[in-house]
Amino acid sequence: MLDLLLVSLASMFAGFVDAIVGGGGLILVPSLFAIFPGTPPATLFGINKSASIWGTAFAARQYGRRVDLPWRALAPAAAAGFAGSLAGAWAVTAVDPGFLRKLLPLVLLGVLAYTLARKHLGRDHAPRYSGRAEMLAAACVGVVLGFYDGFFGPGTGSFFIFLFVRWLGYDFLHASACAKLMNTATNLAALLLFAATGHVWWQYAATLAVANVAGSLLGTRLALRHGAGFVRGMFILVVGALILRTGYDAFLR
Repeated sequence: MLDLLLVSLASMFAGFVDAIVGGGGLILVPSLFAIFPGTPPATLFGINKSASIWGTAFAARQYGRRVDLPWRALAPAAAAGFAGSLAGAWAVTAVDPGFLRKLLPLVLLGVLAYTLARKHLGRDHAPRYSGRAEMLAAACVGVVLGFYDGFFGPGTGSFFIFLFVRWLGYDFLHASACAKLMNTATNLAALLLFAATGHVWWQYAATLAVANVAGSLLGTRLALRHGAGFVRGMFILVVGALILRTGYDAFLR
């Protein structure tokens, strides 16, 4: 019972952070490994996906009500993300993703440095593309990061936000809203694979999902209330935490 309470609290906090800037896996996955140390990693990843998909889906719904999103571009992009995630999850059965452990903190460091250097990055919503060009750009983001999410995963939500800001010209609030929809699609693909192979503890899934949704709703409200500047600040904090965590795992552990 204590284990369920602890992972539920972790799931709630993960949903809160993930709804604003992504990175919820940074909180829930290590908590699952700490509380269930003898459990196969695939099962713990399956539990994480079974909770986080609900938080991201509810966040996407809340953002969609309040933020004007380019649905004609996002729907194909989400489908591309789903397909990319399936391909990535299949690829991880044939290729060891371990080489990404040392590369990831360096890439994140570059993202953080660029964001800090460009003080006005993501503060104004000025899309660079429209129509078919916007759809193709979003689909490229979806398939590449979808593959990454299925193959490796850490920081996917933050990468979605950064690319929507840097490449497509969105502000941080619109980028975060788009990232939720994309992440829901990639999480669904991974969850289907984990469920098909028996790597989900359904007795935990419902409780963790409710906790994740509660945190997600709170995070979404804060982001919508305080706008792009607040989301940018949270993005910097979460990416910094991701650098510390992934750097420790890659070089010190």
